[in-house]
Amino acid sequence: MVDSMFTSTPHRLCAGLAGALFGLYTLLASAAPAAAPAAPVTPTDTIDRILVVVNDVIITAREVDDRVAVVRQRLIERKGALPPPDALRRQVMERMVVERLQLQAAHQMGISVSDAQLDTAIQRIADHNHKSLDAIRQETEGEPGGFKAFREEVRTQLLIQQLVEREVNSRITVSDTEVENFLASQAARGGGVEYNLSHILISIPESASPEVIQKARQKADAILAELKKGADFGQLAVANSQSQDALEGGNLGWKPAGQLPDLFLNALRNLQPGQVSDVLRSPNGFHILRLNDQRGGNAALNVTQTHARHILFKTSELVPLAEAQRRAEQLRERLLHGEDFAQAARAHSDDIGSAANGGDLGWVTPGQMVPEFEKAMDALKPGEISQPVTTQFGVHLIQVLARRERDISHERELADARNQIHARKADERYEQWLRQLRDEAYVEYRLAPEK
Repeated sequence: MVDSMFTSTPHRLCAGLAGALFGLYTLLASAAPAAAPAAPVTPTDTIDRILVVVNDVIITAREVDDRVAVVRQRLIERKGALPPPDALRRQVMERMVVERLQLQAAHQMGISVSDAQLDTAIQRIADHNHKSLDAIRQETEGEPGGFKAFREEVRTQLLIQQLVEREVNSRITVSDTEVENFLASQAARGGGVEYNLSHILISIPESASPEVIQKARQKADAILAELKKGADFGQLAVANSQSQDALEGGNLGWKPAGQLPDLFLNALRNLQPGQVSDVLRSPNGFHILRLNDQRGGNAALNVTQTHARHILFKTSELVPLAEAQRRAEQLRERLLHGEDFAQAARAHSDDIGSAANGGDLGWVTPGQMVPEFEKAMDALKPGEISQPVTTQFGVHLIQVLARRERDISHERELADARNQIHARKADERYEQWLRQLRDEAYVEYRLAPEK
């Protein structure tokens, strides 16, 4: 999820987006091959057997077979326990249904990803994995669909991230009072403790009948009984969990205590690493947690901060990348010849949040900006103006005003508190939104997944 503290300026938003994309290269264990734009149902589709109809689009047997093959191979590479083939296929099909629904919603809202944005994202994935584009191309050619499928999967993830930003993250607010209350109760919630945990969710529809709820509870109880007998948590998660992390064996990774709902945190406090919780009930369904590890402690943090400002030229169908770069280069020449940067930002910058302040971004801490922006900014001396810098949000002109050394422990504490509150709210809202999206959709399994 994208942190709410970054919503005031588009390129800061990218920092959260980048985090998700950096993991995409390895995340394709559960997401590749690409979900190409789904086609309407037509008679010609009978050549490749239709397995699922999602509203007015289809998922074919070939698509499912390719996805299952990739997921199975990646589970083997990660030495993950393999569930029964039918269970893995069912899980993959349901993941593809949810993916299709999100893509449909994105297209209905007019959300798109340009080739320039896609190329930038793939370059960032390559840089983060310390690989060249040629190396990425060669490695992905070994997957079903090859590099072309990889590109489309990156496009899919960018579409979904923009959709989630619009439908989930942008609708969440965190007040100063919430931050103050959070910090006041932080000691009771675990302070700087972080938990590495795994998760199994047996979800229930929003308006589920008592019979459906009872059936879900029985399934969760049965899974817990298997775990207590020594069954592999990851295998049971892949086979049964209806959470978005199911194909990763339910692994949620490291989560700060403040980011977890009280329901989870209260259960984790009573667990030792390796232990599993009882069945927990939430509005979304029934949960089982496994505590993998925990750590804690906050230390002082001294960093070099940069006071910077920028001018952004956004790209669009009407303003392609080449045109945005041309405009940026022309404006840079005028700035170098004495035109006032602040006035130019107010007149020309497409970053509404900073334009009103003459493009001023305030004091920037390392990690706040996307890599392309931060790399260019760090290379500047105070007073210098960068060459046009391209990010997925457009083309920037950056000027560094000053630098300072600062202990940001308190600022980090405030930011972490706000981020954790936002992330917890976003996770909860995202699960609710996905459940509603799924409940309202028409989904027909032509070959029903085993239950």
